[in-house]
Amino acid sequence: MELRELVNYLWVVVAAALVFFMQAGFSMVESGLTRSKNSINVAIKNLTDLGVSMIVFWLFGFALMFGNSRFGLAGSTGFLPDFSGSGAFGAAAFFLFQAMFASTSATIVSGAVAERMKYGGYILGTLFLSGLVYPLFGHWAWGGLGGESAGTGQGWLASIGFVDFAGSTVVHSVGGYVSLAALLVLGSRSGRFRKNGAPVKIPGSNIPLSVAGVIILWFGWIGFNGGSTLAMTDRVPSIILHTCLAGGAGMLSALFLGWAVTGIPDVTFVMNGSLAGLVAITANCHAVTSPEAVIIGAVAGAVMLAVDRLLEHFRVDDAVGAIPVHLAAGVWGTLAVGFFGDPELLAVTPIWGSQLAAQAIGIGACALWSFGVSYAFFRLLNLVFPLRVSPEDEKYGLNAAEHGASTELFELFSTMEEQAAGGDLSLRLPVEPFTEIGQIAERYNAVMAALERNTIAREEYQEIFRNVSDGLFLLDSSFRVLPAYSAATERIFGSRELAGKDIRAVFRDMLSPDKAARFEEFIALMFNPEHSERAVRAMNPLLATWFRVHRGYDAWDDKVLDVSFHRIQNGENEGVARVMAVTRDVTQVSALSREVKTLKSRLGGLGRVGAAVPDRAGA
Repeated sequence: MELRELVNYLWVVVAAALVFFMQAGFSMVESGLTRSKNSINVAIKNLTDLGVSMIVFWLFGFALMFGNSRFGLAGSTGFLPDFSGSGAFGAAAFFLFQAMFASTSATIVSGAVAERMKYGGYILGTLFLSGLVYPLFGHWAWGGLGGESAGTGQGWLASIGFVDFAGSTVVHSVGGYVSLAALLVLGSRSGRFRKNGAPVKIPGSNIPLSVAGVIILWFGWIGFNGGSTLAMTDRVPSIILHTCLAGGAGMLSALFLGWAVTGIPDVTFVMNGSLAGLVAITANCHAVTSPEAVIIGAVAGAVMLAVDRLLEHFRVDDAVGAIPVHLAAGVWGTLAVGFFGDPELLAVTPIWGSQLAAQAIGIGACALWSFGVSYAFFRLLNLVFPLRVSPEDEKYGLNAAEHGASTELFELFSTMEEQAAGGDLSLRLPVEPFTEIGQIAERYNAVMAALERNTIAREEYQEIFRNVSDGLFLLDSSFRVLPAYSAATERIFGSRELAGKDIRAVFRDMLSPDKAARFEEFIALMFNPEHSERAVRAMNPLLATWFRVHRGYDAWDDKVLDVSFHRIQNGENEGVARVMAVTRDVTQVSALSREVKTLKSRLGGLGRVGAAVPDRAGA
């Protein structure tokens, strides 16, 4: 083997490795742009579609795409290829590179349908895309690309002069059309659109992770486009340069246009704008000039923004913007071959002598095939195997619902839900040290501990209220009885439902007019902070006082009640917030005192004995 040939194979393998690394970028972008309750599900779908597409492409996808062409529609040889022979290194390198492209097309779907599609349904969709949709259209455009070691004959699109150098349509638009078909069957995420159709932005869980993912994708695009030469030629450096120029132009275009329209330099403008530029240049990076590459990338950024708004208008919920980036920018990039491509570098004879016509036919064929067959597939599959998770699973997240995987946030919400349902204040959230969720859980636990202590204290307080023999009640500044009062209060005053009643009106029916008037003056002073509590309490007219208490029907009881009052200051100690009244029935004590007094007077006693309780006539 000559050194030149070895270098060519080495470059293809290195480029395949760069494209392989793009899978990590896709996983990071999609996981960061979705909510943390679904991040594991999104990541595992990216890994799964890599493995599934690789095996399916080896089994029969590669044969359908690059085998001997039958009528320009499909390959017919090369199933289950074996690359173990000593002369198979070229074919092995080519297969590896093309298998990475198949995986890239498949993984586009995972981001679009994120947060609502069942894992099993996604695997079936990946099998369908990488085993049928992608290889067949790939054969139409790239059949014969692998040389005689893979198969002979061109696909029908290639024969009419259709050009897609590295897959703006073959890879990206195919993935975008399959995504669109799946989304129309699945529907939007819960809460994504209001009833009036207005969109509601669902924030991502880790934008810095997504930004890092975009950088990895951009880096991988060096192999994606540069490796599509299938050899280390003098064109590789300019192809890589044009790729990077278009990515930068797409980023700036989307950023400043989006900023002008919304007034906010949204981070997704930067991320998706750069990816749109990279997708658009993929079809034509080998046949345009550097200024044209900048124009193509800039237009791609604008196209991405326009299609993103169009999807929102029609309430199509693309979780990561896969359709605007891959489908729309891919269509524009493929058309750009007709607008800007150098005929000498394209080296094809287009149908009707028009490169733009050949490109338009290829775009239309991709739309009819990729979207049409995928929509029918997902619609039929959904009838026998519902593709969407249940509303409850969507609420709690696919990490737990689909994989039984728990996250800190899920544990936090689960414990909170359990507390809300059962009212058990003793439950505590698991605390993971040195994380934001752990800090939230720690603070929540502290609040719950304080609430539990207060609740226990309140329950003890209420138990005291139920059993205390005295009448305890609170008055607000309007002299109204507050709802929380002891059970004995109603029994002592012979009145039910005291809450909310004006205590002056209540006592007015029980006291003599003179006592009632004096009490009204007294209670007003109790709420006046200008007078000391001690001085005001010395004027209390209701110590050991006769009350006329209603017993029911037309019956009344005369009771001697001792009512004392105490101020409760507000939190700043600048005024009186409440006045607490403590009422004790001393009727029996009063009667005993009078009896002792009478007995002593008969015996010639010298002193007054017992409490100074007035006679009924002097009340």
